[in-house]
Amino acid sequence: MQTLQDLFMNQLKDIYYAEKEIIKTLPKMAGAASQSSLKKAFERHLEESERHIERLEQVFEMMGEKASGKKCEAIEGIIDEGKEFIKNGKKFNPDVNDAGLIAAAQRVEHYEIAVYGTLRAFAEHLGQEHAAELLQRTLNEEKQADEKLTGIAGSTINEKAADA
Repeated sequence: MQTLQDLFMNQLKDIYYAEKEIIKTLPKMAGAASQSSLKKAFERHLEESERHIERLEQVFEMMGEKASGKKCEAIEGIIDEGKEFIKNGKKFNPDVNDAGLIAAAQRVEHYEIAVYGTLRAFAEHLGQEHAAELLQRTLNEEKQADEKLTGIAGSTINEKAADA
C-alpha cells in the first residue's frame, strides 16, 4: 500500500466482506433471541445491512473497481464470540442469552462504526464527496442500530437478566 487510495480500497474490501458475514449471521441471531423486540431489531438490521452492501457496491463502482471482499479476521472473531449465544442459547437463561446476543451485536456495531467513520474521512480526503455521503448514511444507520440495542437492553433485557 503506497497511497491513501490503496488504503481506502483495502478497508472498503474489508467492510464489504464483513457486511456479507453479518448478513449470514443476523438471521441466526434473530432466531436465538427470545424477546420479540430483539428479534425485530435483528431482522430490521438485516434489511439495513443489505442496503449497506448496495451502497458499498456503489462506492466500488465510483472508484472504478468491481466490488470484492477480503477476509476480515476482526469481524470473524467478533462473530465467533457471538456464536456462543446462538449455539448454546437453549441451555442458557433466555434473558441472559438475549443480553449476550446484544453484547455480541454491539461489538459488531462498534467495529462497523469505526470502519465506516474512517472510510468516510478517507473518501473526503480523496475528493470522493458522493462516496463520503453514502458512507456517512451507513455510519448513521450503524449508530442508530447501536442505540436501538442499547435501548432494548436498558429497558427490559438487562433488568430481567439481573434478576435471573
